[in-house]
Amino acid sequence: MLQRLIDAAKYFKRAVPFRIVPAIITTLVLAGLLLVPTPDGLTPKAWGLVAIFLTTIVAIILKVMPIGVMALMAVMIVALSQVTADSSRQAIADALASYANPLIWLIVVSVMISRGLKKTGLGQRIGLSFIALLGRRTIGIGYGLAACELVLAPFTPSNTARGGGIVHPIMRSIASAFGSDPEQKTEAKVGTYLALVNYHANPITSAMFVTATAPNPLVVDYVAKVTHQGFHLSWGTWALAMLLPGLVCMLLMPLVIYLLSPPQLKKTPDAVQFARSELAAMGSLQPKERVMIGTFAMLLLLWADVPAMLFGPAFRLDATVVAMLGLFVLLITGTLDWDDVLSEKSAWDTLIWFGSLVMLAGELNKAGVIAWFSGGLQSTIQASGMAWPYAAGVLVLVFVFSHYFFASTTAHISAMMLAFLTVGAAMVPPDYLTPFLLMMAAGSAIMMTLTHYATGTSPIIFGSGYVSMGKWWSVGFVMAVLELLVFATVGLLWWKVLGHW
Repeated sequence: MLQRLIDAAKYFKRAVPFRIVPAIITTLVLAGLLLVPTPDGLTPKAWGLVAIFLTTIVAIILKVMPIGVMALMAVMIVALSQVTADSSRQAIADALASYANPLIWLIVVSVMISRGLKKTGLGQRIGLSFIALLGRRTIGIGYGLAACELVLAPFTPSNTARGGGIVHPIMRSIASAFGSDPEQKTEAKVGTYLALVNYHANPITSAMFVTATAPNPLVVDYVAKVTHQGFHLSWGTWALAMLLPGLVCMLLMPLVIYLLSPPQLKKTPDAVQFARSELAAMGSLQPKERVMIGTFAMLLLLWADVPAMLFGPAFRLDATVVAMLGLFVLLITGTLDWDDVLSEKSAWDTLIWFGSLVMLAGELNKAGVIAWFSGGLQSTIQASGMAWPYAAGVLVLVFVFSHYFFASTTAHISAMMLAFLTVGAAMVPPDYLTPFLLMMAAGSAIMMTLTHYATGTSPIIFGSGYVSMGKWWSVGFVMAVLELLVFATVGLLWWKVLGHW
């Protein structure tokens, strides 16, 4: 009898598609949270939603099953538990509503467009060109990617389109040219390092220009509100204030990541000659490569709102509409075919798991959980009697690191920033309020570094498979701390020179 039980246990362990110990831990977390009495200020359903969200994050971190399966689990539990509605019909509608989110489809379509670079060979050509220019050392290629991101940032209001739709395909092409491919288990050669640089350049540039990411104008509006229009962050004011600390972060970032996640190939003395010979063998641009170049030029111009600048706001197009147009151009020209779209597994996987996390974050906001959290923070700080510099530091840190609970910078800023700025404006002396506001503005982009679901760019790069989740989170935490320190030191000194305090 005992042997039968042992055999059954062994069979179960082999047969089930999930990791048993992490699954047990995750289940205990859910049970423990549900047994905790509902905190004052929240409804039982809102607390149940918190429990589902935290359990989902734990399941993803512990890798109970693939992230897409965990996302579907969250959708199912929200619908079954009816924590967002009074009927399962409305609950499943709530759970699936985020899959119509344009941001999610921007990510999905950007991934599909990037497939054209590989299929046409243009991606390889671009990668070889970068290697020919900077390929003597891997770190040089990293700085090349960072420079590319910086040049594009002022003109690309979608950080997802910039980092995920433009720079990431180039990064993948460079990695492939070195034989660094997750499917072949060779991502550590150069791909992991380049993917991390590709991603971490994105939050830095997003902090440097009002037009570098979509939520920044919302930050400008909130700053104006809490100062009663006394301090307005114009495009020039923002860019000048963030210029020096942003450049310092950009200079440090490739080097720090090189230390945290060193590539296996550090020196490539023969790479330049190899790249030049390969480019010569490829010959001149082929017609489909020219279509890809034209499509990317069109995307860049439309994402940068050039027609709106020239002809007025009536010609402004949403970033997702632009991406759809680009994909359609590639399809009707035969550059991509429908089988390419269907076989792009990473895009469809991203649709499932990112959509689920966006849904959970949105429902937490609707249920009043975020407002409850912010209100409690304000009361706690005021009751503690701590000096205002420490209170200001706590506000910045809590705001930035609470992004672990968000899958959208827009949602996070919409839900919490005005409350945090209001608390700060009440506590910080008027002479020092401007640097606090600038730190919060920088933090609203720095927080993107933390997780693989932090902003639209992160699931694209994480989904390419070059970086493990543990590596992503650990490097993200270090970079967030480093960038906050740079802005709190170099930034404060620079803002003193500019007369902001």
